[in-house]
Amino acid sequence: MTLPTADPSPWGAALQAVAQRYNQEFSGQPFDLPQEIEEMPLFKDWVAGRLTPRISTPFWESIKPHKKDHCLDLGCGISFLVYPWRDWDALFHGQDISEFACKAVTARGPQLNSKLFKGMKQAPAHRLQDHYEPHFFDLVIATGVSCYYPADYWETVLQQVKKVLKPGGHFLFDALNPEAPLAESWAILETYLGAEVQLDALDQWPALVKSVGGRVVSHRDYELFRLFKVKWDG
Repeated sequence: MTLPTADPSPWGAALQAVAQRYNQEFSGQPFDLPQEIEEMPLFKDWVAGRLTPRISTPFWESIKPHKKDHCLDLGCGISFLVYPWRDWDALFHGQDISEFACKAVTARGPQLNSKLFKGMKQAPAHRLQDHYEPHFFDLVIATGVSCYYPADYWETVLQQVKKVLKPGGHFLFDALNPEAPLAESWAILETYLGAEVQLDALDQWPALVKSVGGRVVSHRDYELFRLFKVKWDG
């Protein structure tokens, strides 16, 4: 399971690696890892299912989706099956590069709530204008994914997000905090799982947002990631 075709952009290899890493996890396929990695406490927490809930960023603490808002979740994985979209009564549009995640959520999402589930697209985040109308979304979310790609990729994503957001809408995304106690061990684990992590300084993100005409309204720190709330004025 990979992307349908190799992405022709400079980031194609990274996209393929991340897609494979998550296809393998979501489909329950085993990873062949060195013994020293399997002996890491973090790996044992990951295998036991304790790590992912612990490090997932609760974006709704910054902005809770409003009733009937059109929300786009980039790199969503199986979030519609896990997060309380029914409680929010918000319209979910999912996008991911994992074929397995897209198929799983497409199969189960309508059973959970066919009115709120608006579908899944298997596509990378830097091509939003190919899939959505301009100024369609009230909220765009991208958590747990920025760390896999370089800054120039996210410059392109930010430009794309600006095009699909409604005026006054927000973009919520998180970035790995390289100073977090877990950061180095988690980066090592992810690299062995097949997706290399970028340990970039957090101060690059407000500057990057500003370079594409946006501004960071606020941020919140969690155990592994910092969540940024971004808005474009005018």
